[in-house]
Amino acid sequence: MTMKSINEIFKDNLTKYLKANKPGKSKLLEHVCFITKLHRKAAIRKFRRLQMKSSLAPERRGRPCYYTPDVTLALKDIWQAGSEVCGELIHPIIHEYVAALQRDGMWKHGRETTAKLLKMSEGSVKLRVSKFMAGSQPSKGLSGTKPSKLKGLIPIFIGPWKDKPPGYGQTDTVAHCGNTLVGSFVWTVNWTDVATLWGGRRAQWNKGQRGTKASLIAIRDRLPFKLLGIHPDTGSEFITWLLQGWCEDEGIEFTRSRPYHKDDNAYVEQKNGHVVRRFLKYVRFDNKDVVDLINELYDVLDVYLNHFVASRKLLEKVRDGAKYKKKYDKGQTPYQRVLAHPAIADDIKAALRAEHEGLNPLLLKREVDTLITKIFKKQKEGERLG
Repeated sequence: MTMKSINEIFKDNLTKYLKANKPGKSKLLEHVCFITKLHRKAAIRKFRRLQMKSSLAPERRGRPCYYTPDVTLALKDIWQAGSEVCGELIHPIIHEYVAALQRDGMWKHGRETTAKLLKMSEGSVKLRVSKFMAGSQPSKGLSGTKPSKLKGLIPIFIGPWKDKPPGYGQTDTVAHCGNTLVGSFVWTVNWTDVATLWGGRRAQWNKGQRGTKASLIAIRDRLPFKLLGIHPDTGSEFITWLLQGWCEDEGIEFTRSRPYHKDDNAYVEQKNGHVVRRFLKYVRFDNKDVVDLINELYDVLDVYLNHFVASRKLLEKVRDGAKYKKKYDKGQTPYQRVLAHPAIADDIKAALRAEHEGLNPLLLKREVDTLITKIFKKQKEGERLG
């Protein structure tokens, strides 16, 4: 008997086999085994293989799949436009991204898919986003912070931060040095408002005190509210007579964190990794021509992050034995936090709303990606010429 005829015998009896009860299946197996000369277990496996391929197979048990692959694909588009953050942060602003993309004709998903996406719970979003995020973690960079002899001039402040109104921020520098701190290279001055998590960044060549002051002035000029306080670590680029005098002249409160206590600057330290390192990696930028390009990137990136990328704030930290239990607030963008804060004037909020209505997160993200490509290309050109 040929293999083809054996297959036909099993196909002819598949429907009877699937509908039969246990004694009926046993009799049918005896009949098929007698004709085909196959072992009983081999016949059961063959019926099983045909069942999995056949349209005659009964429906699967359990709940039907509600969030189909098209919904997951729509979520991935939002996740990529939202800087690929975690599920807790992307979930609260999905509706805002969809609205902006629909407004500009860039949303390519159907009504049913969109409706399902907007109804997706935070748990479902986290489950899918965790699969998107699967991959290797970036390596760690070097620290360029050294305590200054002038640190006694600046008072230490360790909190509480919750009482500070918008305008009081933590600041730090990030070294784009690659694997060595030797020589000249680009630094980023990073500033984060504690109350609203509004951020500002500026690139400079080396970390001289004049360049650092100029970077802070540029950050101040782009803030939607008044700069009230600067809180750096003990780096020598901040603890200077020049910066202290400028703060006194401008009425800006100038404090610092304790040496070797990164937690004193936790808000900005987090943004060093989640923003600067995330977008510019750990590459060494020792081409001076790259500085202007990086600042062009920050002009776009700051708008994108402040208006469309959510983050969470720690509300409570309680020790439970050897562990800590942490409670966070709901993810919000800095723009949303500014609008919700009672200490910010209504005219500032109105101006921000007007600016926000004309922004598109996907277009901003594409512009960010284009500028990053230009930056890396410019750096490689400098390496070839060097």
